[in-house]
Parts: sequence; C-alpha cells; structure tokens
Amino acid sequence: MNNLKFILISVLGLYFLTGEKSIAQDTVHYSGKTLSNIDYHHGQLRPAIGVHAIQTMRANRENPAKGDGFGWTYNHASMLAYWNDTFFMNYLSDSVGEHIPPSQTLLQVSKDGYEWSAPTVLFPRYRVPDGTTKEGHEGVAEDLYAIMHQRMGFYISSNDKLLALAYYGIALDESDSPNDGEGIGRVVREINKDGSFGPIYFIRYNDGWNDKNTDYPFYKKSKNKAFAKACDELLSKPLMMQQWVEEADRDDPLIPLQKQFKAFSYYHLPDNRVVGLWKHALTSISKDGGKSWEYDPVRAPGFVNGNAKIWGQKTADGKFATVYNPSEFRWPLAISTSDDGLEYTDLLLVHGEISTMRYGGHFKSYGPQYVRGILEGNGTPPDGKLYVTYSLNKEDIWVTSIPTPVTSKTEGHINETFSDLPEGEELKFWNIYSLQWGPVEIEKDNEGKRWLSLKDSDPFDYSRAERVIPESEKLKAEFTIKPDQNDHGMLQIEFQDGQGQPAVRLIFDEDGLLKYKAGYRMGTLSSYEAGQEYHIELDLDVNTRSYGIKVNGQSKGTKIFYAPVHSLERIMFRTGEQRYYPTPESPGFQDYDVENAGDQDPEANFFIKSLITK
Repeated sequence: MNNLKFILISVLGLYFLTGEKSIAQDTVHYSGKTLSNIDYHHGQLRPAIGVHAIQTMRANRENPAKGDGFGWTYNHASMLAYWNDTFFMNYLSDSVGEHIPPSQTLLQVSKDGYEWSAPTVLFPRYRVPDGTTKEGHEGVAEDLYAIMHQRMGFYISSNDKLLALAYYGIALDESDSPNDGEGIGRVVREINKDGSFGPIYFIRYNDGWNDKNTDYPFYKKSKNKAFAKACDELLSKPLMMQQWVEEADRDDPLIPLQKQFKAFSYYHLPDNRVVGLWKHALTSISKDGGKSWEYDPVRAPGFVNGNAKIWGQKTADGKFATVYNPSEFRWPLAISTSDDGLEYTDLLLVHGEISTMRYGGHFKSYGPQYVRGILEGNGTPPDGKLYVTYSLNKEDIWVTSIPTPVTSKTEGHINETFSDLPEGEELKFWNIYSLQWGPVEIEKDNEGKRWLSLKDSDPFDYSRAERVIPESEKLKAEFTIKPDQNDHGMLQIEFQDGQGQPAVRLIFDEDGLLKYKAGYRMGTLSSYEAGQEYHIELDLDVNTRSYGIKVNGQSKGTKIFYAPVHSLERIMFRTGEQRYYPTPESPGFQDYDVENAGDQDPEANFFIKSLITK
C-alpha cells in the first residue's frame, strides 16, 4: 500500500510542478514512439547490435557442483564493478525463495566478461540471535538466519581500495520485509588485488545493534588505516548513502532523501547536475551532488516501467543510456539512449529470452530483471562497452555487454568467413545468447580454421546467435554449417523482420533431416550427416513471399514463406524451438519445480563457417 501511495503521489507530481513544458525540458523523459509488446518475450523490439548476453551461473539444486556449489535456487540483485583489470560481480542467494532464509552473498570474477569464476562466498550466512523481535510484528526469531538485501555492492575509494558491501536484514516469516529499517546492519570488507578478502566489519548498524551484540566488529576497530579511511570516504558521499535508504533507519541522518523510493541509480549531466532514477522509472535532479533534490521523484514522462529496477549511466561515447524492463512485466530488457541525458529517443532490445523457470519459489518473477551496471567511480572497462548484470527468473545470473555507440542499424551487407576475420573480433556485430550449458563462441578446428560454435546440453534453454542485416525486400543469403551429430539436438535458422517475426525457418533436426517450415507442417530438404559441411543458398523475395533454396549446389525448388513480412532485417541461428511461456496471462509466481530440473542432455554442437548476404 505504501508503494502505491508513493507512485500515485509521484505521478500527480507531474501536474503540480512548474508546468508540463518545463518538466519535459528538465526531467528525464522518453520522446520516442517505440513501445514493447508484452505478448513477445523480445517485445518486438529491434536489437541493439553486438549485444553479448553471458550466463555466469546456472542454478542447480540436484547437482550443486554444476551450479553455485550450494544448490540454492533463488539468486538475484547482482552488482557489478571493474577494478584491477577485472570484473567483479556479486549477488544475493537464498536457498529457495525471496526473503526465505538462509541467505548469503556470492562473488564471481572475470578478466574478459565472458569466462567467469565459480561463485565464492563473499558474505556468509548470519545467525539472528534467538528472541529477536520487531515492533509491530508478532514473530520471534528462533534458529533464524538473516536475509541479504543489498542495494549497493561495491565502492572503489580514492586510495584505490575495493570495498564490497552487503546488508543483513531480518525476515521473521515469508511475509516480513528485510528492508524495513529494522534489520541488523550493513557489512563491508576489502577485496585485495590478489583476490583474497579482508575481514568483515559492520559499517552501519540499525537501531539496537552495535559491536557488543553482533558477530563482526565496527569498521573503526580495524587496524588497516587505509581500509578505515576508504570506509570514512564512502560514508561522506551523499549519492552513495542514497542507495542505502530502504535498509537504513528511517531517520538515518546520512540518507539525504529519506522517503522510501527504491533501487537508486544516478549519473551526472554535462553541467554537473545529477539525474536520479528509482524503481517505476521515478526520477529527480540534484544540483548539489545528491545532498538535496529539486522535487520528489516523479514518473519520467513517456517511460514505461513497473516494479523493477532501472539503470542509467553516461556511456563511453559521451552519450547516455537507461536499461530497464519497458513494461509492467519483467520482460523484455531494453536500452534507451539520449544525447543530453534528459531526452531519450529510442528503445532497443538487450535481452529477449525467458528460459524455463526450473525451480519454484516465493516471489520468483519471470524475466531478465533487476538490472545494474557499473556505477560512476566503480571502474571503466577499456573496451568502451556498457556492461550490465541481472538475474533471469531470479534463478540464474547474467552479465551482458552492449557496444557503444548503441545502434540497431548495420552498414552494408555481410561477407563474413570467420577464419578470415581479425581474431578476437569475429562476433563484433553478432548478438549472442550464451549459456553455461550452451556456449556461443569462436572455436578452431584441427586445421586451425575458426568457426562460430553453438553448443547445447541444456534441456530447458537454447543457445542463440543473430546477425542484423540491412533492411531488404529481396535478399540473397548463403552460409555453411557443419553439424557435429545428427541423432540429437537441433539447429533452427530463421529469416526475420525487424520486430523478430520469422518468415522462413530451416531446421537441422534431431532425426538427421534438414527441414523447412511450411505453414504448420514441416517439409524435408535432405538428410544430413555428422561432420559434413552443408552450404545453403537462399534467394528470398518478400513481395512474392517465396524463396528458392539450394543445398550444396543442388536446387531444392521454390518454397513459400510460412508468415508474411514487409522486409527482412535479421538472420538467427538457435539450438531449440522458440519459447512463448510465460505470457501476460500466466500466474505471477511459480510454486512448483519442473521434472528433472538438474539433468543435462548429451551435448549437441553446430559449427557455422560463414555468412554472406547481398
């Protein structure tokens, strides 16, 4: 109810400020015309070119060693930093569901954003003293563990210390909130350059807690003066403190704006004003570095966003970006860009897949959600890309890179033989969706030739690679594929319009046949063998809704599009069938586990040698 009141007040605030015109000029707003369609997981949005979505952790209760090492299946609220030439990403983990103890914070690290370490415990489970109560709540703690609920993960100090932070809240039952200002407090520890961790300290207590009745000392007790100095510096930063508002005491003097607007992110404008963003795409502006705000946060005009995080930052090309779920649901994940940090003009796809939720749990929502990037001051990757992290279904953890400048248009047609491209840049213009059990990557064969490899051993998901092409009504396309097997797995190839509507689908199917989709039926083009190359040529015409096709130089006749499109803009390779569940009518939460949720299929592998269009 309190959240609804804040939203209503914020929306009404649009009409009571200095006028609609000045709001549009002095407030973050969206002037574009593109909206997402929630009937599709991808929202029918054009993709931002070159997005690489990487699954860093796949939850597995039955086989914990293949997941996080614990078998916990609620993983969420990941945070990201870049320091010492390394990506650091932490996330909270509960055993089954939201606010259901036990709970801990895990850390993964990567040198390149693609290969990630196995999760390690950054902040362990914390025992709530028996007999602990909350004012206004009937419950009493007994054999209870705290709940992690951090809104801030990292801070890099001016003396080059990397601090990791988390918050120990208390949920006396599943309906109790750990971020009600009545938790235990916020903890901090240093991550050293050799990867080791310093001791855990409390940096801020909630009322009633101190170094006498908690398990970790106050940071002032540390003999590491440089660490304590970094903590002091953090506590002096109003913008840092604003992230703590929900978990802090409701009258904490360190919090500039004490009203309970959630999940704060921010960036600086060229004139040094600060744009603040909160859940529901609420926004305000500060002229004094976050010490005060010009108005209570209001819904950013034109933005569509529900009860999920929105991330904003300045990008390496001098522009600005927001990344968020542009719907009242937590799909798709999209990016909008701005030249001046206030007016946002486009909406492009970042993550448009929702895998099967394998494990049910309390408040586990579908979709890619709770996105966070690298906060100002928390490091700058040298490749100029925008990096974000998020959970999928509050179950698996992802890190995704988005090239800048952000664009959905490609210049010229494609002539790509992967082995002829500069090594390390083969996938520069490709969009990939890469799994722990289905990596998408460049591999070398025994002769040293490079191929695009799509593997898949995940029964509940698929790997995917996609190439945007110039918008075409007539298109000639050719590609060479080598399947590693012909008795399991599949590869689907689709020619799509800009909104992701496929017109043509070819399938290397698990029965050893190369097929094409003809309405709701399948036709057969030929059989195929493991280890053999298949060169496929298509001549497509959207006006006649037809395409001619050759396989290894042999004509297979003319076929009809199975769905009409006005033009073709995307070629997609996918190791499974397109998913449509959940839908907007699906239950909001899932209370069951799927059968054989921890099993792994025999691996299928498909190699792509080249793609040429004209």
